[in-house]
Amino acid sequence: MADRQAFARLYDHTSSKLFAVCLRILNNRADAEDALQEIYVKIWKKSSTFALSEHSPMSWLVVIARNHCIDVVRARKPISGDIEDTYDVADDSPSPESAAINRSDGRRIDQCLAELEKKHADAVTAAYMDGYSYQELAEKYAVPVNTMRTWLRRSLAKLKDCLEQ
Repeated sequence: MADRQAFARLYDHTSSKLFAVCLRILNNRADAEDALQEIYVKIWKKSSTFALSEHSPMSWLVVIARNHCIDVVRARKPISGDIEDTYDVADDSPSPESAAINRSDGRRIDQCLAELEKKHADAVTAAYMDGYSYQELAEKYAVPVNTMRTWLRRSLAKLKDCLEQ
């Protein structure tokens, strides 16, 4: 309890064991030395909380060292990044099979679009491929917004029927 000589004797008798614990967990001598110093500061500050029990004082010291080193390891781990930041890790190119299916589907969609009136097909393409809003399309084709909604809804229904054949 705040006895510096007793603490020095404690250090002399236990530091090699606690250093071994730190080294085993941290796998780095410099990190283990830093951790050991921080552990003894914790021990000095927590000495009043030690209560005699059936466990040895060394067990109490090892638990403090072990927990501190585990905290150090956890702090080392990088924080997970946003998945969008790691997009280049995965190969996003389609497999040959899916590329062939996509080409085939693309041709079918083009054929079905060709069956629509030209202005309706252009409106569908502008809305769903280029991202135009109903308002923008209505202005472009000089029709009311509700008419544009009707064009798109009916055109999509025709496309669906065509693609299901």
